[in-house]
Amino acid sequence: MEVIESIVTNSIEVEHSTSAISTLDTEKSKTEFVWTLQATWHLVRVRLDMEAEFDQPVCKKKRLWEGVAEQVTARLRAEGYEDVPVRAFECDLKWRNMLATYRKNAERAKRLGAHAVHWEFFRDMHQVLGRTYEEIEARRKAKLRNTELGKAVASKRYTPILPTPTITALPGPAPSRPPQDVLQLYLELQERKLNMWAQQKALEERKIEAINNLARAISSLAQDAATTPKNTALSHSLAS
Repeated sequence: MEVIESIVTNSIEVEHSTSAISTLDTEKSKTEFVWTLQATWHLVRVRLDMEAEFDQPVCKKKRLWEGVAEQVTARLRAEGYEDVPVRAFECDLKWRNMLATYRKNAERAKRLGAHAVHWEFFRDMHQVLGRTYEEIEARRKAKLRNTELGKAVASKRYTPILPTPTITALPGPAPSRPPQDVLQLYLELQERKLNMWAQQKALEERKIEAINNLARAISSLAQDAATTPKNTALSHSLAS
């Protein structure tokens, strides 16, 4: 009887633990959004339609992503998907990942041609995001012209800086140096010689000083060596 009771108890505990795990899985599935192909298409179309709003110099991205999430959720519910609403940060994260994939495919299309790209979202994204550098610069300049800074810059009057004309030397014999230039050159040479002599003299003085220091050190060592035996003999005589 004890064996049967233990088996029944263990089975009840396993059943309870299994039901708890299944409950956690259900709650987790209710809080996470799964990006199906249809949901991803809704995100792409909604986000591309709002590209002009996201591209503003000053905008609240969090509020814009909340609007994207509401539109994607509404489209999914219209199609019968009412389980889990998509949230703003999930749309933002998914779009960042898609942008990374788009850039890789854009580079591939640039190298090998558009026929080499088989990503299903590339064509729609490239029609909006694939603007050339010249178009982006023109759009930025147009925005700058409409601002106060752009108007102030446009109202300025600048004086063009002309290049300095180059003077070409006329063919002919080289002009001779005037006497003053020759004297100045001679004085500079003499000054350089004096500086070199002063440096050489300072170097010789350093050498002599080093030799004198070495001689003093040797003499000191010799005196110490001479006085050491005398001190030893005196100590022995006192001890005896």
